[in-house]
Amino acid sequence: MQRTLLSILTAGAFATIAFDTFGQALSPLFGYAKLAPVGLAGATLKSVFGAAPSGAAYLLHTVTGLLFYVIGYFAIARPIQRAVLPQLHWSITAAVYGVALWVFALYGMAHLVAGMKPFLGFTGITWVALWGHVVYALVAAAVLELRGEVFDLPRKRVAALG
Repeated sequence: MQRTLLSILTAGAFATIAFDTFGQALSPLFGYAKLAPVGLAGATLKSVFGAAPSGAAYLLHTVTGLLFYVIGYFAIARPIQRAVLPQLHWSITAAVYGVALWVFALYGMAHLVAGMKPFLGFTGITWVALWGHVVYALVAAAVLELRGEVFDLPRKRVAALG
């Protein structure tokens, strides 16, 4: 359990660094939009709680990257994929999970919770966010895979009828 938690935190740390580096440094360096995940976190907090205390948006972004998104891959996406399509390479699962994170962030949180345009109006930031979430998921999954972390869904035995 302790090794798994360390693996999750390590995966989340590397993935969050990759996401932020891509979205806030590399993308603008190459002339594309700059991501503002802390701004989205702040808008979400303000929408849900009526206020976003100083530092809370940074904390939400950090905890989401360190824990929540990684746990989603580790405990939901990868086990389901292993149960349904066990021969599929983990990187495909991670890329699809990254797209799912993008939909969750830009439609679920930004639009449904914070009241912004769906997918932020499909502007330049939309596509940088897509690639950023895919990069995040690939890095997180790679760390978990390199550390040999696997979470299998429990399988129930079915009695044969007859």
